[in-house]
Amino acid sequence: MYGDTHRTPFDWTDAEARRREEAGLVRTLRPRAAESDLMDLAGNDYLGLTRRPEITEAAAAAARRWGAGATGSRLVTGSTELHAELERELADFCGFEAALVFSSGYAANLAALTALTGPDGLIVSDAGNHASIVDGCRLSRAETAVVPHADPEAVRKTLQAHPERRALCVSDSVFSVDGDAAPLQALAAACRAYGAALVVDDAHGLGVLGQGGRGALHAAGLAGDADVVATVTLSKSLGSQGGAILGPARVVAHLVNAARTFIFDTGLAPAAAGAALASLRLLREEPELAGRARTVAATLHRLLTEAGLSAARPDAAVVSVRAPSPQAALGWAADCREQGLAVGCFRPPSVPDGISRLRLTARADLDDEQIGAAVSTILRTAPSEK
Repeated sequence: MYGDTHRTPFDWTDAEARRREEAGLVRTLRPRAAESDLMDLAGNDYLGLTRRPEITEAAAAAARRWGAGATGSRLVTGSTELHAELERELADFCGFEAALVFSSGYAANLAALTALTGPDGLIVSDAGNHASIVDGCRLSRAETAVVPHADPEAVRKTLQAHPERRALCVSDSVFSVDGDAAPLQALAAACRAYGAALVVDDAHGLGVLGQGGRGALHAAGLAGDADVVATVTLSKSLGSQGGAILGPARVVAHLVNAARTFIFDTGLAPAAAGAALASLRLLREEPELAGRARTVAATLHRLLTEAGLSAARPDAAVVSVRAPSPQAALGWAADCREQGLAVGCFRPPSVPDGISRLRLTARADLDDEQIGAAVSTILRTAPSEK
């Protein structure tokens, strides 16, 4: 059938490409410059630490000492004293008994959901959860019940219907699309009523919520509890790369022996571990950074909504601004970029509700003049239909 040199097994991708283009859903890679005059509200550098000299020098020093790469999985050659130090300090900072570092936050979520459940288990998952959680649920082979967004009563009813199952509930702490926070205390109460575990992805809470940025679980009074596990990323507030799972020591010991994305993946590069550790220590020294990030987000929201745009009220550092269509969102983001402002552009299928948005990430290092300039650019380039 494919003897004709003009045909290949991948011809079907052309039709998919046309479909995406017609729907305004084409995604393209745009390498960023090492130096740029753009104001960045598109990345997740919530505390502005990625380019802090203390952090970049820590990354360089770690690479010089330990090498450019981890050299293998952490159970073979990829674990260093630097990784162990990062785990100890991360667990202590966030209020958990132990921590385990992974090569990414995505890998950490896959590990937690596949190693802590199984074919006989039940996962109750929020409809707004991140793609890494969705994929972890699928790979776990557990029965997965997707419940309405931020609805503890739906979690309770689902667990009640399966009283004999080994179960866990999984939720983002702060949802990455609209920036709203999960009702963690109510979720924990629902889980405890039926003996289920609570797993929380605190990617967007660490460094922004809780005392001095200790995270959403710390703020909710749940950090360190015997039935709670957190996953975090080192690539947002900590300005580095990688992820981690925090929880009881026996859970972490189980993950070392059972989590495939830990056992078979190359360890986190030493430079990333060094940078994350330096950021963690800097956050201890400058705890006001967490509050400043939230203040910047609240200010962006207030100014945009006062000007008539529809923006979701931020519970952390994400500000979501609705656009009338995928094409309008794409054009709006492009116009902002042309005028010196980088913003995120979220379109289906990345958004579960099908509503396209500009996604702004507040940064603790922005001053009031920069916030005002960003708002002016967004308003000046806004589509006529709001």
